[in-house]
Amino acid sequence: MAYLSMGEAHRRIADYLSRFSEAVLSQDGSSLKPLLSVSSNSPILFSLADALNVFQDANRLIKQSDRYSQLAEILVPLFRCLQNYRIEHLVDAYTAFEKAANAFLQEFRNWESAWAMEAMYVIAYEIRVLAERGKGSKRVGALYVTCQLFKVYFKLGTVHLCRSVIRSIETARIFDFEEFPVRDKVTYMYYTGRLEVFNENFIAADQKLTYALTHCDPQREANIRLILKYLVPVKLSLGILPKRRLLEKYNLVEYNNVVQALRRGDLRLLRHALQEHEDRFLRSGVYLVLEKLELQVYQRLVKKIYIIQKQKDPSKAHQVKLEVIVKALKWLEMNMDVDEVECIMAILIYKNLVKGYFAHKSKVVVLSKQDPFPKLNGKPVNS
Repeated sequence: MAYLSMGEAHRRIADYLSRFSEAVLSQDGSSLKPLLSVSSNSPILFSLADALNVFQDANRLIKQSDRYSQLAEILVPLFRCLQNYRIEHLVDAYTAFEKAANAFLQEFRNWESAWAMEAMYVIAYEIRVLAERGKGSKRVGALYVTCQLFKVYFKLGTVHLCRSVIRSIETARIFDFEEFPVRDKVTYMYYTGRLEVFNENFIAADQKLTYALTHCDPQREANIRLILKYLVPVKLSLGILPKRRLLEKYNLVEYNNVVQALRRGDLRLLRHALQEHEDRFLRSGVYLVLEKLELQVYQRLVKKIYIIQKQKDPSKAHQVKLEVIVKALKWLEMNMDVDEVECIMAILIYKNLVKGYFAHKSKVVVLSKQDPFPKLNGKPVNS
């Protein structure tokens, strides 16, 4: 490194602080982004790091300025990171950047718009790169930062951005998931489970949300309720119905009638429950998941008809007239004609919710004599 005077070092630091502050004040994400790219080996950041190693009083410069002091929680550890990165103390660089990243996330939540999304993306990238290079550090804070990013992305409705962050955790060999704090693992599984719900990957959603529920502190009832808000519709999609007392204990009574509709084969009750709590289900992002439970309700209705017929005449129980299903639906105040019911039955057979075939001339569904109503057994309805 060439000789650097104290005055020149001071000028470089002041210039960086001015640019950083101006980018935040003017909400200019594209200008802020390169100021956070520690691993980019940018000449500007290298020269700043050299200046910081000459001018040892940069922290006082930040804290005594009205303009910069509000950003001190970000800038002080960021400067420490740059210094350590320049002299290849990579473990210390990672630790310092983690603190800066957490402080940035706290500030991000206070900003009213999403102007700093580009900078957020850089922070997520830097966390991964610095963790990989800083071999030997515990890096247990990486998952915490990831979870904070999830919270921001979900709040802003930009959940697609979670994918790159997930890859950073799940593909990096440097991370052993079980080494992270339990709190962070629960949060991570909760958010990734919600993502799987949105993508209708119900088996993966079940695994992740169940992990979050199993490892959540039992005293944190509000957190348990949050997890169950998504786990319940996932379980319903897999044919697993929760007990009423569980729903009441965690104030999830909006699911009571949904569960009852599935038990009874009551299509009217399901639609009423979805209509009554439509806003809540839409806000949670589970409305479409619950709407697709109609097929299971139809299956249950046909099964009830089959059971009644078996009690009356066991030899003909496996022959269900479409007209009988039409009458059952009419009793539930659901007006459908034979053609509509035939279409629904075709879907049930196709999706393996009913085993059987059509006798088209006589308008009869002939059910299999062995296991005519296959259970889902924790598997989603065939798509």
